[in-house]
Amino acid sequence: MLFNLRNFFSITNLSKNSKHLVRHFWCGQPAQMNVHLKGRDLLTLQNYTADELKYLVWMASDLKQRIKHKGEYLPLMQGKSLAMIFEKRSTRTRLSTETGFALLGGHPCFLTTQDIHLGTNESLTDTARVLSSMTNAILARVYKHTDLDLMTKEATIPIINGLSDSYHPLQILADYLTLQEHYGGLNGLTVTWIGDGNNVLNSIMMSAAKLGMHLRIATPKGFEPDLRITKITEQYSKEYGTKLLLTTDPLEAANGANVLVTDTWISMGQEEEKKERLKAFQGYQITMQTAKSAASNWTFLHCLPRKPEEVDDEVFYSPQSLVFQEAENRKWTIMAVMVSLLTDYSPQLQKPTF
Repeated sequence: MLFNLRNFFSITNLSKNSKHLVRHFWCGQPAQMNVHLKGRDLLTLQNYTADELKYLVWMASDLKQRIKHKGEYLPLMQGKSLAMIFEKRSTRTRLSTETGFALLGGHPCFLTTQDIHLGTNESLTDTARVLSSMTNAILARVYKHTDLDLMTKEATIPIINGLSDSYHPLQILADYLTLQEHYGGLNGLTVTWIGDGNNVLNSIMMSAAKLGMHLRIATPKGFEPDLRITKITEQYSKEYGTKLLLTTDPLEAANGANVLVTDTWISMGQEEEKKERLKAFQGYQITMQTAKSAASNWTFLHCLPRKPEEVDDEVFYSPQSLVFQEAENRKWTIMAVMVSLLTDYSPQLQKPTF
């Protein structure tokens, strides 16, 4: 039987102070940051402040410490359900969400276009309204980011971007947790991206400067990040006092980097461009030769799945590679997002130094 706090109070004769202690155990004291995320959507990290991003990383650290390392059971999602709409196949996003939400006592519902009427017999508008009446949040992994925008207008529950053609915010939160764990802080780190100007890079560009990180980007000509996003990133860099470099030279970008990052050169839906892309990305593979230009404490990140042309085995399986810790952290960061958007729980762990 799951522990129900309301029933516990109704059948026991606890003093007012005792009840306060029990509530403190589950919900914690108010966070040491003026952050209130309950009821919010998460479509892009552009919509989140520096303090809100730090809070989500802090929340993930807290849940990981309490549940994984201390073995505590925190049924914070008890009585709640999550609709998971997946137009694209997935390993990490699906497993991290399903197992994480269930671990918190909730019920995740995995839905593909083969399972529901979405886009076939029922409009996105109607689907969003129906799911709002039956679940507590919607996590959607979609082809078009505009579909997420429409969902937020029609739904009355939080919408979470599980990946779109524009952004992949959950991945980047996991990256930041991984770097926070490894380096003990994010401020001052230099992150180098070598690869395609894609949705993962866009999410880094929308957030890195807010956390005090410098960004160096190398993309082939014709595969640069979106100009609108680049302009916003330039504004963030000025606002937060960080450095930004955009180049077509991978070694120039890698110079002095603490973190080397890449991703697939051929995203889902771009299979017909494979031949053209492989030709354009020649010289962009991350190798130990690339790492020679980086800082002595360099590390490597990749959101996975990985192909050898993007990064060779020597780097990918090296001690500097954090890719499997990064993959696990997808679970703790999605749990942090769910807890933050759906509950009043606040972290018990002391706030990290970012």
